[in-house]
Amino acid sequence: MKELDKLRNEIDKTDMEILRLLNERARLAIDIGKIKKEEKLAAHVPQREREIYERLEKENKGPFPNEALRVVFREIMSASLALEQPLRVAYFGPKATFTHLAAMKQFGFFANYIPVNSIREVFAEVERGRADYGVVPIENSTEGVVNYTLDMFVESNLKITSEILQEVGLHLLSQSGVMEDIKCVYSHPQPIGQCRTWIEHHLPHIPIVEVSSTARAAEMCVEDPSAAAIASELATQLYGLKVIKSHIEDYTNNFTRFLVIARNHVPKSGRDKTSIMFSIKDRVGALYNVLKTFSEHGINLTKIESRPSRKKAWDYIFFVDLQGHMEDEKVKAALEKLEPQCLFLKVLGSYPTGE
Repeated sequence: MKELDKLRNEIDKTDMEILRLLNERARLAIDIGKIKKEEKLAAHVPQREREIYERLEKENKGPFPNEALRVVFREIMSASLALEQPLRVAYFGPKATFTHLAAMKQFGFFANYIPVNSIREVFAEVERGRADYGVVPIENSTEGVVNYTLDMFVESNLKITSEILQEVGLHLLSQSGVMEDIKCVYSHPQPIGQCRTWIEHHLPHIPIVEVSSTARAAEMCVEDPSAAAIASELATQLYGLKVIKSHIEDYTNNFTRFLVIARNHVPKSGRDKTSIMFSIKDRVGALYNVLKTFSEHGINLTKIESRPSRKKAWDYIFFVDLQGHMEDEKVKAALEKLEPQCLFLKVLGSYPTGE
C-alpha cells in the first residue's frame, strides 16, 4: 500500500503540473488572439493545428498512445481557441448525427456548433458569415456519393478547407433495449442501406421507415416505446436510449467522408489533395484528353464523379479529386493546360488529406 500511495502522490503532483501548463498555454493563446485581432489575421489556422499534431506524434516516446495524444490536444486547442474567439461551425443536424460527430472530431468540444436542417443551409450559414466553417457529408465507403453536396458546389463559391474521415458505427437503439419490444425501426436512408443484410436477417417482418436523420430516428424512439432507431452511440447519451445490438453495419470497414467548407482557400500542408469541377464540349475524345493532361503532368487522380448539369439533356459536370495542392507547379501547369479544353473549370479547394 505504501508503494501505491507513493505512486498516487506522484500522479497528483503530475496532474497539478499539467494543470499549471494548461493555464500557461491558455494565457499564451489569449495573447495570440489579441495580436491576431489587431493585425486582422484569421483566428483559426488549420495548417498550424496539423503541424502541432505531427510534431507531437513524432516526438512522442510513449507509452501514451499517439491516437489518444491527438484526441487530448484536439480538446486543448479547441478550448484555447475558444478563449481567443469561439469558432462557429454549421453542420447538417440535428445533434448526434454522424455529421455532428465528424464536426466535433475536427473542431473539438468547445466550438460553437450550429445545427441546420439541410446541406443547402450549411452553405448558406457560411456564405452569409453566420458560421466560420460548415461540415457536410460527401460520400460513404459503401453507399457512395452524396449528390446533393456535389450539386451545391455548382452554385456556391465556398472553398473546401479540409476533409474528415469518420468511421460509421451503427447501433440498434430503443427505450427498453429489448429486441422483442420493436414494432417499427426508423433511420436515415443511408444507414438503412448500410445495414440492409443485417435487417433482412434479424428483422424480416418489422417495418423500416426512412426519416430525415439518425437523430430524428432517436427522437421518435423517445416518443414511442415500441420504436427502434439505427443511429450512432452518441444518441444513447443525448436521448437516453439503450443499445439493443451494437455494430449492425454490414461492412466493418465503413467510413463516411465529410468536407469542411469556408470562404477562403488554405495554404499548403505538404500532404494535400485538390478538388475541381469542370464541364467539357461534347466531342470525341474530350474526356480522354482532359484525363491525359493529368497523366502527362504526373498527377494521380483519386476520384472522378459526374452529375447532370441541369442546363440541357445529357450535359454533365465532372468532379475530380487529385493529389497535390493547386500551388504546386505541376498542378498549376496541368490546370492551365486544362482550362482551354473546358467550357468552365472551377477549383473547389486544396486541403490536407484526411487521416
